[in-house]
Amino acid sequence: MDLQETVDEVARVLGASATLEDRAFQLLAYAAQSGDIDSVRSESILRRRATDEVRAYFEGYGIATAPGPVRIPADTALGVLARVCVPLRRAGVTYGYLWLLEPDDGVGDAMLARIAPLAEVAAGALALEARGRQDLGRDLRDLLSADPELRAGALTRLDLDGPVAAVAVRGVRDRPAPLWTLPRGVLAQAGDPVAVVAPAGTAAEVAARAQAMYGTAAGVGAPRSDPADAWRSWREARQALRVAERIARFRPVARWPDLGVYRMLARLPAAELAMLAAEAADLLSDCELAHTVETYLDHGGHAQETAVALGMHRQTLYYRLSKAERTLAVDLADGETRLRLHLALKAARLAG
Repeated sequence: MDLQETVDEVARVLGASATLEDRAFQLLAYAAQSGDIDSVRSESILRRRATDEVRAYFEGYGIATAPGPVRIPADTALGVLARVCVPLRRAGVTYGYLWLLEPDDGVGDAMLARIAPLAEVAAGALALEARGRQDLGRDLRDLLSADPELRAGALTRLDLDGPVAAVAVRGVRDRPAPLWTLPRGVLAQAGDPVAVVAPAGTAAEVAARAQAMYGTAAGVGAPRSDPADAWRSWREARQALRVAERIARFRPVARWPDLGVYRMLARLPAAELAMLAAEAADLLSDCELAHTVETYLDHGGHAQETAVALGMHRQTLYYRLSKAERTLAVDLADGETRLRLHLALKAARLAG
């Protein structure tokens, strides 16, 4: 019996609406409506998860550690009808929650006892799935390891076909995300950054979904035809994540092939990046002037295009460029000077 069948049977036995969520309040299954339905349940079905406010209300009744069913009263301000929460636990670990909207005549203890075996089945299924994810997580860490022996061992245990691409997502402490809801064929492991390996054709979509779970930023590495090279894509994904967090135009998901000069800069250690940025230190003390020079260099030294991009008269642009030359004691007509200064300004952006 799968989770949906289990929830359907619970609803049939009790004659009440039932939903099943994981411990992150991600909706996994729900029974056909029976009787009243509140805004919390309808939102959970539509959004696939409860809001933070509703989660806090429910958790305030101790459901995360309760050994048995917990009765939760209605709250009109939140749009919550009275319900019963049955924590789905195995070996002291809560893997999810079975929610029962109470009908007019309530859900008595005898009725709860009748569905206890079904709750045990659901708890066992969630626990088994969690252990499977842990095993896959260890294999994924080995696959992305710098140790070739660990990578070789992981490849023998994982059923992976190329091409693949890696995704790095900035995690959030104490905020679990339902990574197991990502499409089949995707490997994911929580951490910071969160590690994901997906078929190359769906990597961008998977990255967007994973990023949305955390609300942070993500980087996508270049595809690799051989899964044995996924670790190289993972290295690029982490560097792309670094760019996504610093450079506004690449947010919230940065793809390694799209990063241009930042592909080179992202490879530099923080100390070396800071040294390169120091080349433009005097200019960076004037943010407006630094932006003018960077835009000018971005447009290949084309004054008219730069003036249009900045929305200023060309004479104003020439004045600012001249001021920058005096500040740095350089000649912006010199190609090598332009290259060095351009890299320094980009490095300063990446260094934050």
